[in-house]
Amino acid sequence: MARYRGPKSKISRRFREPIFGPDKALERRQYGPGQHGPNRRRKKESEYSIQLAEKQKAKYTYGILERQFRNMFKRATSKDGITGEILLQFCELRLDNVVFRLNISPTRSGARQLVGHRHITVNGKVVNIPSYRVRPGDQVAVREKSKSLLVVSEALAGGGDRQEWLDWDGSALSGTVISIPSREQIPENIKEQLIVELYSK
Repeated sequence: MARYRGPKSKISRRFREPIFGPDKALERRQYGPGQHGPNRRRKKESEYSIQLAEKQKAKYTYGILERQFRNMFKRATSKDGITGEILLQFCELRLDNVVFRLNISPTRSGARQLVGHRHITVNGKVVNIPSYRVRPGDQVAVREKSKSLLVVSEALAGGGDRQEWLDWDGSALSGTVISIPSREQIPENIKEQLIVELYSK
């Protein structure tokens, strides 16, 4: 199962955003990585570098590698509607992201691990593929044997923002996908139009 395994704080500092969740290193050093620190002179970024950085930020945010992300973009271009918005909707409807949005896990990487270790069910059946795309009406739940997991109970106790496009049943530890999220319902700070422009070259 391919995924990014490199340093996370360095990536967060590059984009100056807590992409992988709260990061003390980012709080202490609110400037980009590099041996010259905050005194490093930075060249004016080209249009291409700005577009590339936005694509990289989206990939790191959702934990998707290049080939899979490009394939998602190709599927998004074949759909009717705004390509950039559809691309983000595809990212949001990944099973690992839905588990994260339901606050079953505090991070997407943790949600990915829960899915991979067969702790999550979709419509009553165990699904261990993090990239599985859920659809409106699908019910995502914690497996019966896994409801006592400490990581799950701690994540749920920590709370978090509930998404309007998801409905949560705390007693059953299950959530239902009500609808496909609109762009306004996706809180990520991603300029998707720059990604579309990059792939359209």
